[in-house]
Amino acid sequence: MARPTAPTRVLDLVLLAFIGYVLVLGLRRSFLWVLLYVYIDILAPQRIGFTLITTIPVSLIAFAAAFGGWLALDRKEGARFTLRQGLMLALLVYCWWTTGHADFPVEAQTKWDWVWKALLFAIFLPLTLTTRARIEGLALVLLLSVATIVIGTGMKTILGGGGYQNLKFFVNDNSGIYESSTLATVAIGLIPMLWWFVRHGTIFRPHWTVTVFAVALTFACLLVPIGTEARTGLLCIAALAGLMLRYTKRRFLFVAGAAVLGLTALPFLPQSYYNRMSTIAQPGGDESASTRVAVWEWTLNYVAEKPFGGGFDAYRSNRFAYVMPVKQTAGNTTTVTYQEVEDKGRAFHSSVFEMLGEQGWPGLIMWLSLHFIGLWQMERLQRRWKKEEDEATRWIAPLAAALQMGAIIYLVGALFQGIAYQPVMLMLVGLQIGLHTYCLRIDSARSLLDRSTARREAITGQVRGAVAA
Repeated sequence: MARPTAPTRVLDLVLLAFIGYVLVLGLRRSFLWVLLYVYIDILAPQRIGFTLITTIPVSLIAFAAAFGGWLALDRKEGARFTLRQGLMLALLVYCWWTTGHADFPVEAQTKWDWVWKALLFAIFLPLTLTTRARIEGLALVLLLSVATIVIGTGMKTILGGGGYQNLKFFVNDNSGIYESSTLATVAIGLIPMLWWFVRHGTIFRPHWTVTVFAVALTFACLLVPIGTEARTGLLCIAALAGLMLRYTKRRFLFVAGAAVLGLTALPFLPQSYYNRMSTIAQPGGDESASTRVAVWEWTLNYVAEKPFGGGFDAYRSNRFAYVMPVKQTAGNTTTVTYQEVEDKGRAFHSSVFEMLGEQGWPGLIMWLSLHFIGLWQMERLQRRWKKEEDEATRWIAPLAAALQMGAIIYLVGALFQGIAYQPVMLMLVGLQIGLHTYCLRIDSARSLLDRSTARREAITGQVRGAVAA
């Protein structure tokens, strides 16, 4: 192992100083500890550093501070436990049970060690989102933490450092949000929220500098699927474009502009990107795509025998064969032969089949219910608050739309990735719940005020009637 250099020590000290500074600030504003954990959980500074910070459990410290600060220091006014939090709690308990009965106990325990924290934090998060400032603060920290990775990825892509499984981010690791397809999905999914800040943000007020940053960050987000050559990213871009049609008044111009932009970008895309994207239309010609179909078929047969799933990493027991076309070129002649390939222990490559194989039908139903109820709630919020003109409430419907679009893009990406427990997306679920409960409190307060006003008017009318008599 190489000896630490002065720059690596300085990087560790800067990261630790920032974390320590926020911990001190949290003594007066305990919600900052919640934001600190979001920052650490997404960016993982302990994996970016080289020396001292790698030996300190900064994630555990922030996790304990967030929970402890809320219990001891937060006033908890307006906090409530909702149906979706109950679904996540039920899923957490069920995952604990399946982990104890897993087909591969050691591997299952490894995944359980981070899944339970992601689920528990998502359950806890809405309890802290009791004001607009907190909702916006969480959304901003979540967005900027991801943006830190996205900006670096975009710069490397422009400078020619991209390629499938070749684009390295802050850490030399292909897991979590640093996995290429996951980052592409998250980056595209957060674009609607980014533009919500341009129009309705109060921490950074609408200004031309904010707009310029949003344009640059949007461009970087769109570069992520190109730099990583993640096929899922292209599907997420298509989903984003389709969703934006709902909110675009000049749809013809939008479609024409998107087409022109796409055609303009084509000459600048590398040939390797074309080759990888072509496998979307011809999955049978790509080993990765072919194995996914085979694994999904195996999963359906597996849960037919074990409807309650096999616990985390149950895919390790799969074994199957599929047919792959093999091209051979001799001069100007290309021949195609079909060869049977045997494989085993291949991952699910789909959150739907990940949940189905690991947690069975009960787990899949809970997971789908969690997300579809969220889509329904965000749709109701849009329709309920879209006509608001008051500065205090006109931000609600656009934020609900941004969160709904982000959730749909995540679900599109999740169809082809095993990211059912992705922490960023579970935080997005917590943000949805927080916004929904915040709106319920406003409605409740307005209803109470209306009843009080009506009662006063009735009493006043009775007094006037008695005086007139």
